[in-house]
Amino acid sequence: MHRFYVTKDQILGDTIKITGPDVNHIKNVLRMKQGEEIVICNGQGKDCYCIINRVSESDIIAGILSIQDTNTELKSRITLFQGLPKMDKMEFIIQKAVELGVHEIVPMMTKRTVVKLEDKKREEKKLERWQAIAEGAAKQSGRGRIPKIMPVQTYREAIQTAKEMGLGLIPYENARGIQATKEVMKGLGQFETIGVLIGPEGGFEESEIEFAKANEIKPISLGRRILRTETAGLATLSMMMLELEE
Repeated sequence: MHRFYVTKDQILGDTIKITGPDVNHIKNVLRMKQGEEIVICNGQGKDCYCIINRVSESDIIAGILSIQDTNTELKSRITLFQGLPKMDKMEFIIQKAVELGVHEIVPMMTKRTVVKLEDKKREEKKLERWQAIAEGAAKQSGRGRIPKIMPVQTYREAIQTAKEMGLGLIPYENARGIQATKEVMKGLGQFETIGVLIGPEGGFEESEIEFAKANEIKPISLGRRILRTETAGLATLSMMMLELEE
């Protein structure tokens, strides 16, 4: 069944109004007509099973037949705190992290971060671009929730945010072996919220790791090889997805 996304203001009681590019796609590409059924997602984890009531040039009106929780979300809500990388690597990381099931992404400034978002206007423009990438990836992968790209945090702010979650993890090349990581992964399902902190190019400084450990964030190993920043988070999320997928 074809799947479309709407915002909260497009849901009007027991009907949904589809506008924008999706109208042309439904009407002229899929050639759907009144009486056909579609799935409309509200982007917040709910799937509305609907029947098309009206097709016009400007909108599609669909009636809600039933509402169900989406079955595409992970058991735990994972927040990825990503050390800001150079160039357009952040766009790649966001796209793939969303496909792997991340709940939200927090861009993070660390001691070795090279990229500087020099003013608020530039940061807002970046966040807008990154959010659009997250939305596109969520739709492509059939997610029931569109992950939020949060404002940039300092490393200290990120640690404090992660500390308040059920579990905080920080991949680090000098952490204990992969067997310890496997044990951590086995217990992920007991936590509703999990934070994962990934360093930028050059990784974390030792003092940052010590600060994380002092705030109950667990260092984990990703194996014997040193991974790039754009690989480390995705490798971690892949391990977590295998354990948390229901």
